[in-house]
Amino acid sequence: MASDLWEDREVRFDIPVLSMQLRPGEKIIDRLDAIEDTKGNNGDRGRLIVSNLRIIWHCISMPRVNLSIGYNTVVNITTKTAQSKARGGGADAMFVLTKTAQSKARGGGADAMFVLTKFKNTRFEFIFTNLISGSPRLFTSVIAVHRAYETSKLYRDLKLRGAIVNNKALNLLPQEQVYDKIVGVWNLSSDQGNLGTFFVSNVRVVWHANLNESFNVSIPYLQIKSVKVRDSKFGQALVIETTQSSGGYVLGFRLDPPEKLQETAKQIQSLYKVYGKCPIFGVVFEMEDYVEDAEELTIEPTQDDIEIDTVDGQGDVMAAYFADGSKNKDSEPVFCPELGLAIEKLKDGFTIQGLWEVIDQ
Repeated sequence: MASDLWEDREVRFDIPVLSMQLRPGEKIIDRLDAIEDTKGNNGDRGRLIVSNLRIIWHCISMPRVNLSIGYNTVVNITTKTAQSKARGGGADAMFVLTKTAQSKARGGGADAMFVLTKFKNTRFEFIFTNLISGSPRLFTSVIAVHRAYETSKLYRDLKLRGAIVNNKALNLLPQEQVYDKIVGVWNLSSDQGNLGTFFVSNVRVVWHANLNESFNVSIPYLQIKSVKVRDSKFGQALVIETTQSSGGYVLGFRLDPPEKLQETAKQIQSLYKVYGKCPIFGVVFEMEDYVEDAEELTIEPTQDDIEIDTVDGQGDVMAAYFADGSKNKDSEPVFCPELGLAIEKLKDGFTIQGLWEVIDQ
């Protein structure tokens, strides 16, 4: 299930229109139709779609020119004044690194949002400018949804030894419902085994040791690869195998009597299948001041008779967004009197004081 989930974990450029469509469980939270990709497509009016997994931007006149930015790749989001040529003056924009941007679509200074991301050890910087003067929607929706994503990781990530149990009771997530609580479940991770309690909910399976609540594991269905009953040196056991992205764990649990083991295995397998059809990613955010009709919050499929080569030229597309610009190697070291150290020479327009201000923000 998680093996084919890329939307929140990758940065992709010029993806096919089908990849822009929402996957099961993905929902559109906001859409803005006057957003410029100031760094990569300066001067082109585009549409920014904010879902519960990613940010999608595409050029309105040419939808095959697009971006998909997963929230899990976002390092930082901040705002700063930018220059927009399309708008012709100050504009609202979104960045992930504080700088000044020039927008052809707006044609002058603009408040911009910078989004700094890291994917496969490469940092990309995106600058989005709202071409509607004075509108804070670009900032409020993206920043708030990303914050909601960051605070709901238990829905999507396997967690070991977390604060998930309190006084023998499971700390429920906002959209979570517990279907079964099973006592007397042995965790077979050690030679002796550890006696504990199982919780089976609509989004995950949780086990904790009875003698030490901090010895626990939370396994979201999103990270489960298989659920089977196998033979072990302790007899038949419930075996949950997790995805490689979550560590590739093989977790064994023993329940008595054997009938209860089979019943629990079937229950988890059934909930796992139901979850796969309509995943719950846990990102909850409601637009209070501006709610659009559901029909308008869809990505219109478009027919494109041009076949795009996704291999050749991909590096040129990505190069425009490198956070380090066209840098291929480290600059020669220079002495920095402020730090009393030798540092890599800063690019034009950057100062040590300015970099510290970025960290403070």
